[in-house]
Amino acid sequence: MSEAAEERLIAPVECVVEIDNAEITSLYPYIKSVEVKMSRSAATTCTILLDSTRDETGEWLVQDQDYMVPWKKLKIEAHFGSYKEEVMRGYIRDVRVQHPQDMAASVVTVTGQDDSILFDREHIRKTWSREDEQKTDGEIATEIASDEGLQADTEDGLRNNSLLQDETSITFLKKRAEANGFELFFRQGNLHFYSPRLDEQPQDAIMVYAGLSTNCLNFEANYDGHKPDQINVVRAPDTGTDPEAEVLKPDLTLLGKKAADSQQMGLTKFQWNMNQPRGATRAEAEARTQAAVNKNAWKIQATGELDGALYGHVLLSHKTVEVDGVGSTWGGKYYVDEVTHVFSIEGYRQNFKLLRNATGQQL
Repeated sequence: MSEAAEERLIAPVECVVEIDNAEITSLYPYIKSVEVKMSRSAATTCTILLDSTRDETGEWLVQDQDYMVPWKKLKIEAHFGSYKEEVMRGYIRDVRVQHPQDMAASVVTVTGQDDSILFDREHIRKTWSREDEQKTDGEIATEIASDEGLQADTEDGLRNNSLLQDETSITFLKKRAEANGFELFFRQGNLHFYSPRLDEQPQDAIMVYAGLSTNCLNFEANYDGHKPDQINVVRAPDTGTDPEAEVLKPDLTLLGKKAADSQQMGLTKFQWNMNQPRGATRAEAEARTQAAVNKNAWKIQATGELDGALYGHVLLSHKTVEVDGVGSTWGGKYYVDEVTHVFSIEGYRQNFKLLRNATGQQL
């Protein structure tokens, strides 16, 4: 066994919490648990649960701290021996104090949200693109990120003839991400706005039944075949009266040897129809349909739990990961949909949900 593996086996993971750019060292004895939820479909949030008590002057040692208020900057890291990885950063959103009859049971709950909360403060009415001055959705997302002091990692996406924002920026960005079939998330001070990146180097493997290399406490997978293999987009014709139609199939990289579909089963084609959204251009209609058919291609879902100390890393959503030890059919590369990170007296646990559009390991 390598020295790094030995260190992960014997050294507990340290959860480091910073508020207002300073580590809250004095409050560590009162922290009961830290939970961070990251998901492809929602903002990353955290919940910090702390015991609280009073000193001889009547001051409460947790909630009376100057920094224990909403809109203070917040960062959570996991320290694995000699190196560290960021779990999330953002802002305190909510502070709740609970004082039951038994004063010794008083608790403080701090809720935080990633940098997306900055984009949910102001209703903005703005014309972003017009026919004589067109912009892509990627260019718009980059400008919106810059307005809040964030860097942006984007793809161009759709080019718009006319595009008006009449809502908060996060609501607007979510709509544009949906129109393009893009991921939208915030991590390490960056706004990410692009299609799923399935060809990047996967994260360290989830190891099941792997002897001393095992880091996964449990794993369960499910293959739901009742999802369409293709979608037919129906739209008004450019000329004439008969509606036009176009069949789209998944175009994402396969995370395995064999696509998870029913096209080779000798049955009639598994196809659903989708009407062109009202007011959408042909390009947007095709992008929305492609996003829908790609979403339905994730027919395989897996859930499980990692021992964070044995895994030795922070498993991140929006990235791929290899699963080893569950056989040649279910093993291989998956896309990470959700992860809940829990730091408590029991250690560091990572509960995950994975997605896959194929079966079979690619060696």
